[in-house]
Amino acid sequence: MSRNIETQPRSVSQVDQYEKCGWQFYLQRVERVVPRPAAWSFQGTAFHSAAEKFEKEYREPSEEEMVQLFSDQYSALVNKAMDKEPDLNRWMTAGGKPAGQDIEERYRLGQSQVRDYVRWSEENQPEIWMEGSDLWDGHDIADAPMHDLKMGLELYFKVELGGVIVRGYIDQLVSEDDGSVRVRDLKTGSTKSHFQLETYAVAVRKQFGEGVNRGDWYFGKEGRLSKPVDLTDVTEEQVAARYVEMDQGVKAGRFEAKTGFHCRFCDVSHACTFYRSRG
Repeated sequence: MSRNIETQPRSVSQVDQYEKCGWQFYLQRVERVVPRPAAWSFQGTAFHSAAEKFEKEYREPSEEEMVQLFSDQYSALVNKAMDKEPDLNRWMTAGGKPAGQDIEERYRLGQSQVRDYVRWSEENQPEIWMEGSDLWDGHDIADAPMHDLKMGLELYFKVELGGVIVRGYIDQLVSEDDGSVRVRDLKTGSTKSHFQLETYAVAVRKQFGEGVNRGDWYFGKEGRLSKPVDLTDVTEEQVAARYVEMDQGVKAGRFEAKTGFHCRFCDVSHACTFYRSRG
């Protein structure tokens, strides 16, 4: 087995993938099977870029500028993927629709989701957390040199949980009225993970020393927030246990195949003997 996968830091996505299907984890992260492209992935990436830029620039860019940013990045990602895999029949799509149709529809859907996000953010004015913002009390924080601040946008963390190094990026960290911060994940699809929010809560407490009581998701499909998730009682030990179990399984070479409905959305199923044997 590749020593890289044994020693590299863990992440939420690794744990979620390993628990869902150890063999998918093995094919993608050990055998390095090239995954089939999917337009939904590019839609999500481009949407996140637009939302991040809009917040980083204090909501000053126009709606049209953000839509253009999404459009340019989405198109670039799709074109790059088509250079690598020009056969659209090999692309993954939802609902069995042709890939060309799916690509076009997600282009329009992503533009609409960006518009909705800009309008939602301007209306609700979420207060993005900034490390060091207390030094600017009484002053316009927009005047602060960027190197003096760490904005809670695509916020990188790297912590040790149960002896396992865990790292990742938090979409948004939002200041609460009670002095705590809320962890927020932006979703363009429907999949969400409570474990993701739990990991973020523990990481923020440990690395940044901030209290975290709640988390939520912004749903791009609906242009709104989810109900808040109570994270008050989530402990480091609880979260660490899942990372430890996954880490030990990988190092022991345990990669259990778990076939089911989710196989239809597996981007490495073309290399999976278990999936093909299901007929």
